Amino acid sequence: MKKIFIKLAKLLGFEIIDQNKFFSPTLEKELNDDLSKFNSKSIILPLGDVKITRKVNSILIIVRMNTDIEIWDQNKKRLFEEPKIEYSIRSINSLIKSINHCQNELLELKVKTVIIDDNSKIENLNKIKNLIENNNIELISLNHDKYKPAIKQQKTNQTFSNLASLLQSFEFGKDNGEDLIFFVEDDYLHTKTMLKEIILSFERISSQLNKDIFMCPSDYPYNYMKHENTNIFIGSHRHWRTIDKTLCTFLTTKKLIDKYWKNFYQNCLNRHDPFEKYLNEIYQTETCISPIKSLSLHMTNVNSSYGLSPFIDYKKLWDENKLNA
Repeated sequence: MKKIFIKLAKLLGFEIIDQNKFFSPTLEKELNDDLSKFNSKSIILPLGDVKITRKVNSILIIVRMNTDIEIWDQNKKRLFEEPKIEYSIRSINSLIKSINHCQNELLELKVKTVIIDDNSKIENLNKIKNLIENNNIELISLNHDKYKPAIKQQKTNQTFSNLASLLQSFEFGKDNGEDLIFFVEDDYLHTKTMLKEIILSFERISSQLNKDIFMCPSDYPYNYMKHENTNIFIGSHRHWRTIDKTLCTFLTTKKLIDKYWKNFYQNCLNRHDPFEKYLNEIYQTETCISPIKSLSLHMTNVNSSYGLSPFIDYKKLWDENKLNA
């Protein structure tokens, strides 16, 4: 009778929880395991399941890379005070680990990754090529000349290059993205589970809200600098909070890029204050969330409100992503 009941529950789409044995016979998993089914249902104890109505088919990851500039627009040293190329290497290495983990877990997901390089030295570029050569990552160069007519004259070449690489990455996402698009800068260290957790949390929360959303993988310190209201969601493995500001590392959808293309484009035409002015305007209308605690660590100066997320073992994440470590 028990076996028949389990089969019937499966056919009807129900899950059975044996709290005595801490086991689900319909899922054939311990309750500490990941109980969710990608693009089907998100299961969180003790909240039950959420039927996934916003399924994810593919993700395009676009990395903006500059291996020379220490901290753009600042005269400060990053945490650990290494040359910028070291941050680029460890950042991309951590991203590769997260992509591989995600693809091993979510077999149906299509992942494409491209790096837009801003005029790296040959020796730095060779290091990056060696890192990505067996990981199906495309490397393209920033086309400075293409954007000179559109971008206003800036005080420094660094500022122009930053705006140009941002615009090229947005255009690439708009022209080549199909579903999720993840814009990533090369000074973030990512946890191994980052990409999987973002995708599973996206499909769960978007299904609950019945709309596409923006997601930031980093829990920035500035989110805690002032008293303000926020909403809390349950993701796949952690809480997420609503925010109204991001930097230029965030995930969204092709649909939302098309809808707000004017904001994306205008944000790249000049140095605004804040730099992400027209992106932040979108979050007054659309939902943007970040994780508690952080899935990615922005490797800036230790005192920066835009940098190190709270309650993260920075040294451990840094050491784990040393090349050939």
